[in-house]
Amino acid sequence: MTETAPTPRRGAMWPLYAAGFTTAFGAHGIAANLGALSGDAVTSLLVLGGLLALYDGAEVVLKPIFGTLADRIGARPVLLGGLVAFAAASAAYAVVDDPAWLWAARLGQGAAASAFSPSASALVARLNPAAKQGRAFGSYGFYKSIGYTLGPLLGGVLVWAGGLRLLFAVLALLGAAVAVWALFTVPAPAPLPKTRQTLLDLARRLTDPVFLGPTAALAAATAALSVGVGFLPVSGAVAGLSAVATGAAVSVLAACAALVQPAAGRALDAGRLTVRAGLGAGLLLTAAGLGCATIPGLAGVLAAAVLIGAGTGLITPLGFAALATATPQARLGQTMGAAELGRELGDAGGPLLVAGIATLAGLASGYAALAVLLAAGTALAFALGRRPAPASPDGTEKSGAES
Repeated sequence: MTETAPTPRRGAMWPLYAAGFTTAFGAHGIAANLGALSGDAVTSLLVLGGLLALYDGAEVVLKPIFGTLADRIGARPVLLGGLVAFAAASAAYAVVDDPAWLWAARLGQGAAASAFSPSASALVARLNPAAKQGRAFGSYGFYKSIGYTLGPLLGGVLVWAGGLRLLFAVLALLGAAVAVWALFTVPAPAPLPKTRQTLLDLARRLTDPVFLGPTAALAAATAALSVGVGFLPVSGAVAGLSAVATGAAVSVLAACAALVQPAAGRALDAGRLTVRAGLGAGLLLTAAGLGCATIPGLAGVLAAAVLIGAGTGLITPLGFAALATATPQARLGQTMGAAELGRELGDAGGPLLVAGIATLAGLASGYAALAVLLAAGTALAFALGRRPAPASPDGTEKSGAES
């Protein structure tokens, strides 16, 4: 059968990569620098925690909703609307500079990212044929990881130069620029036939191992990544390492995650790597990295950073490519929104698990507990059996290759 994905205009993917960068840069650029502020905006750790939770909380609640909306009205208008809303929310605080508006702006940014993030993922899938899904999601993940990596650094420079208002102003310009770029470059995929979906149909699809396997792997990878970014500096400080050394280790983690993703996607498309083997290997690498984190000193921290980064970089493009290949194109937004929800739960759950166990038995035990969970999760990856077959718009599956 012929591919249902259109051939995108030259450069049509770049605004989607920029959208991924925008949500990552916006999330980490502000979050990493709020703690350095004092005064009316951030008056206590409780206020800081609330401001940090607003962005992620909005994503947890709204991503599945906006993903479903993208299926109903089209992913492109939801992408554009989300980017415009992100720019408006950022500009609101940059103009008003009032503590109350900081809360509103942060909530607005999270809600807007909930719209354009799953829409961008759905468009990445729609605008690329099944044989190029790995490469497409590898590139998308690369630029998103660059946003996570540069957010704290560039955000800190902007806050140093002009305060939080300057950072929000730059984010407003970034969101607006990407929206205009996407408006003139990203094509609207052809409408797909709509089939009625009952709640039972939705539940059946979201509990199918073809969905649960990759989504669980993505959630586990995000949990480990969040734990690495948050707790490796703590391990380094306990071992007597300087802030520069621990900061470098976190940068190594992010860089490894960014660099591995395009290579993993190309290997999947070329048939040198399968979804089942890739997810299993990624989970084992990540678990090994968490195990290395229990080793005191610089060697343990660096080994953990490299392995966690490589493992999560391997899992991310393969997980999304597997979901895109197996999902009916008319339900891509809903699937990507639900998968993003799984990642957000992993992002929150991983640090909570490690912190809870560390409180009772020490940080090394927290690392070890998460490592055991991830190692056990390889069974989910190998339970996939066969690589998901490409799905046609009406939901029927084409024959697929052995995974």
